[in-house]
Amino acid sequence: MTDAYVALEGGRVVEARARSPGTTRGELVFTTAYTGYEESLTDPSYEEQILTFSYPLIGNYGVREERFESDRVHPRGVVARDLTEDVVEWLEEEGVPAVDKLDTRDLVTEIRDSGAMKCGIAAGEDVTEQDALDELEQCEHMSDHTEIGDQVTTPETVVYNEDGDGPDVALIDCGAKGSIVSSLVERDATVHLMPHDTTEEEVAELDPDVLFVSNGPGDPENFEEANELVDDFVGEKPIAGICLGQQVVANALGGETEKMEFGHRGVNQPVRDLRTDRVVMTTQNHGYTVADPGDNLEVTQINVNDDTPEGLENDELDIITRQYHPEANPGPNDSKSFFDDVLAMADEESVATTN
Repeated sequence: MTDAYVALEGGRVVEARARSPGTTRGELVFTTAYTGYEESLTDPSYEEQILTFSYPLIGNYGVREERFESDRVHPRGVVARDLTEDVVEWLEEEGVPAVDKLDTRDLVTEIRDSGAMKCGIAAGEDVTEQDALDELEQCEHMSDHTEIGDQVTTPETVVYNEDGDGPDVALIDCGAKGSIVSSLVERDATVHLMPHDTTEEEVAELDPDVLFVSNGPGDPENFEEANELVDDFVGEKPIAGICLGQQVVANALGGETEKMEFGHRGVNQPVRDLRTDRVVMTTQNHGYTVADPGDNLEVTQINVNDDTPEGLENDELDIITRQYHPEANPGPNDSKSFFDDVLAMADEESVATTN
């Protein structure tokens, strides 16, 4: 029974089965991850997107809140070959439209051939193809979501592990995954999760040991305040970044970023370290990349598949960033030592200041 329609940029409409009813729109992307659907669905980097799962069965080990990366589902809609009742009930409670019983292999192939694209979905009783096309017509390009940071950031500063013995980290929340916070807290850092539009004065008053720019959705050029913070504190504080954070740091230091054709989203992306020639498997979720790091940053890691920058560093300025997600969740734990490297920079800065 067809009671859902997925309208693709260009006008093609795919029939499907409605699982969680509603109409929605967003950029259609896919992930190759075969586990970790709870983490993916609560990842703020999927804001304003329609998430297609390439793995056929989603929900085969239930839904557990302790695996969530944030307090809500972020994709505007969900597409899968088969969704279990546990996931459907969760998405219904969240008010997120979802469809299944369509050929996701075909959708993934089209995204790979044509790039991430605008999409409209209509699901439920009495919906029509035109309803999905109407949603498609209203869909915006990701770079046009200029206020997307406001949708995913903390409304006010939240402190984690306030009595920790480790460094103080100012984590600029552009859509931070919870696992970034927990990875720092596990190392006894005190984490100050701060809004993406935090001012220079607010950070200066905190006087953290390191400035850390988080992951997040959309175009890094739209995170102007975070760019300004990096520019304000470069050379004064150690600076770190993950995913969108790497792109923000690159832009702030004179580099350039660009939209990728279909991005990297999955848990099996190989990354080569140019200093050690070691390859690690990584978790990734991004649709923009650093096109030119500029003169102030060295590319230290690259993606084996397409040579895009995966790590940027400046030893003199105490800057270290990663395009992938060292905290994983889901995915491999090959690169969790990144957090040790970040906190080591903070410790070195603290010793230098004391002396």
